[in-house]
Amino acid sequence: MKETSKELLRVLTLKDAVGVGLGAIIGAGIFVVTGVAAGVSGPAFIVGLIIAGIIASFNGLSSAQLAAVYPHSGGTYEYGYRLLNPAFGFSAGWMFLLSKLSAAGVVAIGFGSYFYQLVPVASPIAISIIAVIFLTFANYFGIKKAGMLNLIIVSVTLLSLIYLVFSGIPVVKTENFKPFAPFGISGIAEASALLFFAFTGYARIATLAEEVRQPEKTIPRAVIITIITAIILYVAVSVVATGVIGTEKMAGSKSPLQVVAESLTTPAIKTVVTIGASTAMLGVLLSQILGISRMMLAMGRRNDLPPFFQAIHRKYKVPHIGILVTGAIILLLTIIGNFDFVVRAASFTILLYYSITNIAALKQPINEQIYGKAIPVLGLIGCVLMSVSLPLNVIITGVGLLLVGFLLRFLFRKFVTN
Repeated sequence: MKETSKELLRVLTLKDAVGVGLGAIIGAGIFVVTGVAAGVSGPAFIVGLIIAGIIASFNGLSSAQLAAVYPHSGGTYEYGYRLLNPAFGFSAGWMFLLSKLSAAGVVAIGFGSYFYQLVPVASPIAISIIAVIFLTFANYFGIKKAGMLNLIIVSVTLLSLIYLVFSGIPVVKTENFKPFAPFGISGIAEASALLFFAFTGYARIATLAEEVRQPEKTIPRAVIITIITAIILYVAVSVVATGVIGTEKMAGSKSPLQVVAESLTTPAIKTVVTIGASTAMLGVLLSQILGISRMMLAMGRRNDLPPFFQAIHRKYKVPHIGILVTGAIILLLTIIGNFDFVVRAASFTILLYYSITNIAALKQPINEQIYGKAIPVLGLIGCVLMSVSLPLNVIITGVGLLLVGFLLRFLFRKFVTN
């Protein structure tokens, strides 16, 4: 378990990269947030979903453009350092860690509750703990093995959602789409802000850029395929869900797709949807461990975290210390619950992260700008507009967490590294 190389293995293909992106995206967004969005917008939340997907596409293309030129672990953290300044870089890295660690705890708990419905052999929390330990070691034994496991998980999730769509199409009722926009433009805008976070996993591909083959070609293609697939799937599921049960029932449930499944007579549909929800949570958790550990690696290299995080395993060529620490923190959050105030601030932290991505893309030399300046400008505008629509307490909490990060960084560099 000694560091013998400072480079990770470039073994992820286009298929693997798309799998990582879809595994990170298709989770709580489609299974939970659609119900919340339906409550604030009515059937017009589908329009909000498309708007969110378009804004996510702008941000995704900015990430892809940067990762193609700077194919290193850390994603926006690395771009902030290279193209802007250390304050931007650290802000992106710190906010990424906070939001993804807190979200991972929530996802682990969610997996336990869903899987318990299928196989009640242990308590939901025990199932969650087992899942965290299993996925930590799946990550530990090499990125290729983790990628293969991720493809299996994502395939099951996709097939379950496709089964739901085709099961629901024959019983869609057009009257469930009327009135289409009962809360007007403001409702659609709020729905798009909520649903934007259902798309944010595509950046995981950029975070793992150091392990992707031919990153200058593979990453842009993977990001585009991932986002297009997610938009098509999300719209199809949302249209069917609305047509089958209506937005009032969707809004009144914490698991709207299970309510849809209960309304259908297709063989084993409820079990299939529950399996899909379970694998979706599992896929997100796997991708969280992948992304967080690579961010720790990048931050360890620049002394924004203790330098032992930059260690790479001699045999498996993974940031093993980062993986183990990530697994331990998620395990702790799973056992004690999650920090609600951090979770609430996740919306602000994600928007800050992608704002920095777009600013960095704008700062790239013209010869590196694959998509020109329009894409990052539109992405930045979208992030800013959505961030100002957030509640003031969420913004204040996010800024406070960022200041805590800078204080810890200052103390670490003053008393530990000197």
